[in-house]
Amino acid sequence: MAYSLIFPGQGSQEAGMGKDFFDAFPSARDVFLRADQALGFSLSSIIFNGPEEELMRTAFTQPAILTVSTAILECLKKEAGIIPAPLFMAGHSLGEYTALVASGVLSLEDGVRLVHLRGRLMQEAVPEGEGAMAAILGLDPDLVSAVCSEAAPGGECRPANFNSPGQVVISGSTPFVRAVMEKAKEAGAKKTVLLNVSAPFHSRQMRPVADSLREAFGSLEWHEPSAPIVSNALARPVRSVHEIQQALFDQTFMPVLWNDSVNRMADDGVDTFFEIGPGSVLSGLVKKCRKGVTTQTCGSVPEFEALSNKLKEMV
Repeated sequence: MAYSLIFPGQGSQEAGMGKDFFDAFPSARDVFLRADQALGFSLSSIIFNGPEEELMRTAFTQPAILTVSTAILECLKKEAGIIPAPLFMAGHSLGEYTALVASGVLSLEDGVRLVHLRGRLMQEAVPEGEGAMAAILGLDPDLVSAVCSEAAPGGECRPANFNSPGQVVISGSTPFVRAVMEKAKEAGAKKTVLLNVSAPFHSRQMRPVADSLREAFGSLEWHEPSAPIVSNALARPVRSVHEIQQALFDQTFMPVLWNDSVNRMADDGVDTFFEIGPGSVLSGLVKKCRKGVTTQTCGSVPEFEALSNKLKEMV
C-alpha cells in the first residue's frame, strides 16, 4: 500500500479544534507553544476559545489550521513513534504550506509566520464586499470555464478551485461572480452557492499578494522536501526549492487543481490518502476525484489512534 499525506485548507476550521491533542500529548502542546511564540500572540487561545468570528479572520485561520495539522503529525512521530514515509504530500491551498512544514521544507516557526502574512495580505488585497467566491455544483469543469469567459470576458471572474469532477469554485469581482452563478444555472448547474469567505482567493486580484510573498520568501530558510510535494498550481510533484517557491507564487492567483492532483498521485501508485488536520473535506473530495482509493481522516484523538495502528501495521 502506497499512501499520501494530505492537509486541509481554509474552511476546515472550528473553535476548539486540536484541543484534545493539546490536552493529551506533550508533543502537541509544544507545537502550539512554538506557534504562539513565533507569532508573538496567543494563537492557541483563538484556536481553542474563539470567538468564531475571530478564528474566521483569514490572518488567524491560516496559521491556526497549519498549527493544528502540524501538531497532529508531530504526535504521530513522537507519541506513536512513527516516521511517516508517504509517496507524496499535498495540501489544498493553505494546506500546501502545511505540507511544506510536514516535509521539512520550512520550520514550523517560518511556516506560521508566512501564512499569517499570507492571510493578512489576502484580507487587505480587496476591499470588503468587492470580491467573492462561489461553488458551482454539477456542471462540467470545461463548461464552468466557458461560462466564466462568457459572463466575465475580461477575466473578472474565473475558476479558482477544480475540486472534483462535479465541483468547481469560482472567484473574482462580486458582480461578475454573481453573473457567472446565474449563467451557470442556465447552463445546467445543479446548484450554485456563494461562499462565506472574506476575499476572492486564487483570482487575479491576488497577484499583488503573490509578489509580496515572493519578497518574504527571501527571509526564510528553505530545505529540500523529505517527500515530493504535489503542487496545487501544476498538479505534479515538485522537489527543488526553486520549483516549490515558484509553485507557491503561482498558487496564490492561479486555480487549485485538486482533481488533477489526486489523479496524478493515484496514477503514480497512491491507493490511500490520509487527511491530517481538522475536518474531512479533502477525504470527501478525494473519493469523488478517484474511485477505488481509500481515505482516512485524522483530526481527533480516536482517529489518531486508529491511524497510528494502521501505519504501524504497514511498517
